[in-house]
Amino acid sequence: MLQIVTPTSLASLSNPIANTMEHLSLLDNHIPGNTTLITAVELERFVNLRSLALDFCDFTAEMARVLADSNHVPLHRLSLLVHSVSIMHKSLDSMPEDENWKALTRNSTNLRVYIMAFDVKSDDMLRILKPSIPLERIHFDSYITCVSGAVVDLISRQYDKFLTHFILMNDVIDMSGFPDLSDNLNEDPLVLLAWRCTRLSLLAVHGYTVWAHNLIAIARLRGSDLKVLEVTEESIDFDQGELADQDVDPVHNLIEQVSLGLGRPWHAVMDIELLSVFTEPTRHFYREMQSFSEGI
Repeated sequence: MLQIVTPTSLASLSNPIANTMEHLSLLDNHIPGNTTLITAVELERFVNLRSLALDFCDFTAEMARVLADSNHVPLHRLSLLVHSVSIMHKSLDSMPEDENWKALTRNSTNLRVYIMAFDVKSDDMLRILKPSIPLERIHFDSYITCVSGAVVDLISRQYDKFLTHFILMNDVIDMSGFPDLSDNLNEDPLVLLAWRCTRLSLLAVHGYTVWAHNLIAIARLRGSDLKVLEVTEESIDFDQGELADQDVDPVHNLIEQVSLGLGRPWHAVMDIELLSVFTEPTRHFYREMQSFSEGI
């Protein structure tokens, strides 16, 4: 219930209701200030919780300890929305450390995590992404702050056994062109992600430079297991060698090679509004969180 829930809403629930609740989605819509809709003490009553969605700044180390307690049923799905406004008002000082994540996954062995990060600085993301998070899905959305290649590289190294969904969206207005994650790097971070993350089934990119030869490499590495590969046409770039070859149409060659790699017909996304993830970010988070927790 957007903008309706207050810090006293959960306290008003009776114990029998709190004890039987299995799904809890609680976001404050980023009202400025230190509004916290749930505390660790409050969470102790929700012993049957199987899926939980929270503002990341509200998910504290103490909450992770409560959920790791053996009197709670194992948590299966945790969806966390990381927003720059929320970080500004609430800070990251109370977030779970790696040992908290380890303890939580010991009690909840099937736990999978979905994170959506909105305009979060790379330095903050490097702090947030602890090695023991069982991260299955991550979505970056930017209007001001772009993701760095270092963050993508860290994700591909730490979550190679879990990651299935990787979404990279950027609507920063920059006349100098889209950011290039592979700048000053020997290997493109998105290619390394496709190589390391063998469970990857969805990759969507808009507003970052994706070189045509890297897109072909991604398609070949993951093949038909990559069920969704969405890249907007304006994000794709060709190096000079590809453009200089008079005998080959670079766009036709790209479509042909990616289609061969995936084992099915493929085309770049011509209009950003046709992207499956093109919605208002908070609404997309709700939709994705619901499908993520389905059947739990």
